[in-house]
Amino acid sequence: MTTAQHLPLGSAKDLGFCPQRTRNLVEVLQAEVARARLPGAVALIARHGQVLLHETVGQQDPANGVPMAQDSIFRIYSMTKPVVSVAVMMLMERGQLLLSDPVAQYLPEFEDVKLTTAIHGRAVQHRPRHAPTVQDLLRHTAGLTYEILGSEPIQRQYAQAQLASRGRTNREFSQTLAAIPLMFEPGTVWEYSRATDLLGALVEVVSGQPLGDFLQHNILGPLGMVDTSFVVPPDKHHRIAEPFEKDPDGGITPRLIDVRKPVAMEAGGAGLASTSADYARFLQCLLNGGELDGQRILSPATVRYMTSDHLGSIGVHRAGRSGELLPPGHGFGLGFAVRLEEGIAAQAGSKGLYFWGGIAGTTFFVDPAKDFFALMMLQAPNQRDYYRPLFRNLVYAALLE
Repeated sequence: MTTAQHLPLGSAKDLGFCPQRTRNLVEVLQAEVARARLPGAVALIARHGQVLLHETVGQQDPANGVPMAQDSIFRIYSMTKPVVSVAVMMLMERGQLLLSDPVAQYLPEFEDVKLTTAIHGRAVQHRPRHAPTVQDLLRHTAGLTYEILGSEPIQRQYAQAQLASRGRTNREFSQTLAAIPLMFEPGTVWEYSRATDLLGALVEVVSGQPLGDFLQHNILGPLGMVDTSFVVPPDKHHRIAEPFEKDPDGGITPRLIDVRKPVAMEAGGAGLASTSADYARFLQCLLNGGELDGQRILSPATVRYMTSDHLGSIGVHRAGRSGELLPPGHGFGLGFAVRLEEGIAAQAGSKGLYFWGGIAGTTFFVDPAKDFFALMMLQAPNQRDYYRPLFRNLVYAALLE
């Protein structure tokens, strides 16, 4: 059996972190477990290529009393998006696509996609002025949305079409989505969306491989991410982390996806399961400029390009819940949110930091200016908006240089 490849270990003090403050981060998480608000978590911080913190708290499976472990496997949901975005950029580097290419060049069902506009109180469908491009998909400006972000007419159509179903193939998903009008004119509004699921279908068309195979052969395998996949094999089922059976804050406990058995759709926007050690290798590769342990998956120039702001003057749709995901002081790159200012945002961070998270609670951020990254794995969907900034602030409180 292949075992996880861990990054080298270092000490908090030698790597510019206060040992006591680093320990405080763990103690705060342990206190949340003691309050029965957090089932368990794995926290990892690495700087200058060395891990200075890799700690567990609480339980991996609270219903059965299984303690959290460093190799616990988590549904990472939208932390799948950066991995699939890297896959698209690899195809770009190989000359197999341009970011300016229309989506319809690879997925012709989008050739006749319509845009719905309200004119004199009536919904009118027409062709968009600009066809959505590959870059639009990567930066969430393609005019798409998510059914979970609101109850606008297009979002209701998404829900009625059951776009969350994983019973379709990626291409069938693309065809279903193309039949629903766009919510915005492409290139004019940032709206978090199902764009990266669509990129999964695009990768399959361009590469000629199923998405999972492409990721395995080109990213997961080369980087030694041995526990990252769309399906967790039976011999690893005992390592899967679970949420509380009942939400501790009184809300409805969401049903998390079943990663134990294959499904038709390998969802490029939300389907992967992974571990803290595996995802740390992915983040270290990005922080290194696209290379890890002699395996180069992207050039340094491409990584810098991906993690730069690609919105500029394009506004964020703040009328719905999407705007909460990209707070003031931030832009968006090609698969990541990007911090534009040292201040403005309501949590700590450096200019140039890039980050994202998953709906079940997992989160990461990479700080190139300070040469470190941090990630936290948990399965507490309704508490994620609290734990993400808490974790970020605690990490920066421990950073001394």
